[in-house]
Amino acid sequence: MISKAAKAVGLESITIGGSLKMDLTKIGSSKGMTFFEALCVLRAAAKKPVALIIDEAQHSLTSEAGEAMMFELKSARDQMNTPDKIDLMLVLSGSDRDKLLRLVNSNAAPFFGSEVKQMPLLGDRFVEHLSHFIEIQRPDLTPVNHKKLLTAFELYGSRPQIFSENLGRTLNPLQGSKARFETDLLKSAQNNQAQEELAMANAYLALLPLEQAVLWRILDQGARFRPYNADNLRFCSEKTGEKITAPRVQKTLEGLRARQPSLIWKSARGEYAIDDTVMTRWYENQVKAGAWPPKDVMELVAQDPKDEPAAVLLARIAKERVKAAQLKLKLKAKA
Repeated sequence: MISKAAKAVGLESITIGGSLKMDLTKIGSSKGMTFFEALCVLRAAAKKPVALIIDEAQHSLTSEAGEAMMFELKSARDQMNTPDKIDLMLVLSGSDRDKLLRLVNSNAAPFFGSEVKQMPLLGDRFVEHLSHFIEIQRPDLTPVNHKKLLTAFELYGSRPQIFSENLGRTLNPLQGSKARFETDLLKSAQNNQAQEELAMANAYLALLPLEQAVLWRILDQGARFRPYNADNLRFCSEKTGEKITAPRVQKTLEGLRARQPSLIWKSARGEYAIDDTVMTRWYENQVKAGAWPPKDVMELVAQDPKDEPAAVLLARIAKERVKAAQLKLKLKAKA
């Protein structure tokens, strides 16, 4: 990390106190300084405490080298800091709380004992700022319906990049819509949510029974998921109606990882988590709505056969189910 930052500004080496020369390109290598030594030199050169901000820190756990780096940083922090003086501050951030917990939740974790805190999501104040900006740039749209924009922002999962892209699209005068842009944006957000939920349902329903059971268990257990313990094997056996063994679970986990896109994530220590946080959010919403697990096509038809929007979704789900059935036949043929 230090080498990368140095290269970005065209710096290959620094000299401290006129005598100690440090080659920034060899930090962390067998011929270079350790992280601790490099950070001590950086502290001396800056004459100020050092703060490292590591974004998407959970990715470090997917390799032994990445995990080793985290242990080195933890060691450097412990050596450089005292109760009376802080010389090294570490901020590890990420978009997946479940994966970040793996850095702190066991004796073998690099930062065991530390706490993972949920950062507040952007919300009302962010949307209010955008509304005010739109009113300045486009007086003809004043007043902006702040409430509709906030609802749309929340439907986009409070993700500012996706929201901003779609906001710009609805404000485009070439769009040719006769409705207010807030209404168009809200419809776009609702459609986006429906498409995401449909994609998640399709992905889940297209899985084999054991794959569904394993994925369900990971979604439910989160960081507490233990693939080969008795509880998980019992759960999978109950959901599939078969006697499930640890080797079958292991093979299923590898199959879920091998999918494109991958459905689950694995750390270097063999811990598993859902790869996409969108699926986790979808699962939580389904559980809250009492709609879990996703129902089969025939069950949905029986509930409300006259619902036209539902019929459109059912047709799309049916196509996915046909693909899933064909895949199952191919797998059975190979077996």
